[in-house]
Amino acid sequence: MTDQGNQSDFSSALDDFQRARNQAQLKQLLARLTGESTQLLSFDEVRQMLRLQGGIERGLKDIRLEAIVGSVGRYSDFTRDFLPGKEINPQRWARVKVAANGLIGLPPIEVYQIGNTYFVQDGNHRVSVARREGAQYIQAYVTEVYTRAPLNPDVKPDDLILIAEYNQFLEQTRLNEYRSEADLRVTIPGRYPRLIEHIEVHRHFMGLELQREVPYQEAVAHWYDTVYLPVVQIIRNLGILHHFPNRTETDLYLWIAEHRSELEEQFGLPVRDEYIAGHLARAHNSATASLFSRLRDLILPEALEGGPRPGQWREQRLAARSPDHLFQEILVPVNGKEDGWYALSQAIELARRENASLYGLHVVPQESDMTSETALAIQAEFERRCQENNLPGRLVLSAGDVVEQTCLRATVTDLVIVNLSYPPAPQPLAKLSSGFHNLIQRCPRPVMATPQTVSALNRALLAFDGSPKAREALFIAAYVVGKWQIPISVVIVEDGVRNSAEVLVQARSYLEEHGIYAEYRIESGNVGETILSNCRNDECDFVILGGYGLAPVLEVVLGSTVDEVLRKSCQPVLVCR
Repeated sequence: MTDQGNQSDFSSALDDFQRARNQAQLKQLLARLTGESTQLLSFDEVRQMLRLQGGIERGLKDIRLEAIVGSVGRYSDFTRDFLPGKEINPQRWARVKVAANGLIGLPPIEVYQIGNTYFVQDGNHRVSVARREGAQYIQAYVTEVYTRAPLNPDVKPDDLILIAEYNQFLEQTRLNEYRSEADLRVTIPGRYPRLIEHIEVHRHFMGLELQREVPYQEAVAHWYDTVYLPVVQIIRNLGILHHFPNRTETDLYLWIAEHRSELEEQFGLPVRDEYIAGHLARAHNSATASLFSRLRDLILPEALEGGPRPGQWREQRLAARSPDHLFQEILVPVNGKEDGWYALSQAIELARRENASLYGLHVVPQESDMTSETALAIQAEFERRCQENNLPGRLVLSAGDVVEQTCLRATVTDLVIVNLSYPPAPQPLAKLSSGFHNLIQRCPRPVMATPQTVSALNRALLAFDGSPKAREALFIAAYVVGKWQIPISVVIVEDGVRNSAEVLVQARSYLEEHGIYAEYRIESGNVGETILSNCRNDECDFVILGGYGLAPVLEVVLGSTVDEVLRKSCQPVLVCR
């Protein structure tokens, strides 16, 4: 190439440098406005923060240019994407560009590798030119410096504190050696001491249970497998993380762990992980609710609130992957009157089948009433009856509205069993003032309504119409029949809305898929009366059905099969949502 050609290439390279320099100034200006750094990372600072030592030569490799995030000595001379700064000599940069496009080319650069990132030891100008030319890869002699904590190309200066803390956590626990798939990154500094504390507590109780000194690494692995992973699996199964795109699974694990004591103090009851996770999801949904939803909640009477959507409870239970006992905690509101103890008696019968814990709730008008002799006597009587039947149980005293307090505590239990002294009346205005109607409408858990009798729960009748809440009843029916080994009758009453034959196929397919065989029949007539007559004819001692199927306003005006069955049934009725 002639001297004139070389001069032309050099002038073109200088012009390109100036354009790159102007682009760098613009990015730095925008960075000051947004608060985001455009600076390369300092290798020495990263090595010091992560306490890295030594290195292993990996030879010549093709590496991705976008994975180069820092430099050994010139990290302040270029932007994060290697645009030249004001300290860079234009002539030198232009000569590198001319050489890069010439016949001889340029030698490979030299880099340190930390995790999935690279830091330039020699060749910053070559990287800058290559990126300016639109190249994706560059040849480099690589020296790898080992780190336990992952370092990825999207790392920012502020992330280094978190990565350093994570690296120290892994150095202490060596979790990455025992569980290579473990990813316990967090987004808030200062969280790893909490995880260390969890491991220490777990190790202590392991030692008590095993009656021996537990090595630290054994406790770490056991904590990860039996404490951390089950909670994370619930988070994954419920899909909670997509509500919090800037957080990690470990962030949510810590949130759940730290809010356990807060929720247990609020409810006066132990709270399982899947229900704490459910509260986390609801907290997000409440925070992001639309203005229309908030206005609706302010305007709409409580009696017309629809409660949570069908299937929410089932999702939480299945997320925990522990369906061995569907009803682990049973909530029993009691008023202390003689006829009010039937609900507890029925709960005791069911708790024996489920190996469940019983939690009573007695609601008084004022907080000062919680220490009254009457309230304390009710609490003592509840716990005495539980002990008499060798069942774990305790009663919580609370002040306020009975339905509100019951629905609140129902969120951390699996089933509510309520005495049915005053079933909902048929008149619309009476429904609006019916506490029992409001409970069925709003309760987030299945409700077993118990009349003045105690059933042995030896034969079930499922009233099925194919609706979403009826499908929840079908799920529970399949469980109780399979688990308790009892017979079941399935009744479908023609209503002129759904195809009864298709509804029957739906029920039969689901039950037979779960190894359950039942008596099926399609009937016609008044729905409520037909359900109860079949219950009597088949000698069933409890009924399972879905909750209110209509929107709350329509249900109040048009009436409900659920209310009719509750008014006339002599057997417990399990209402599912």
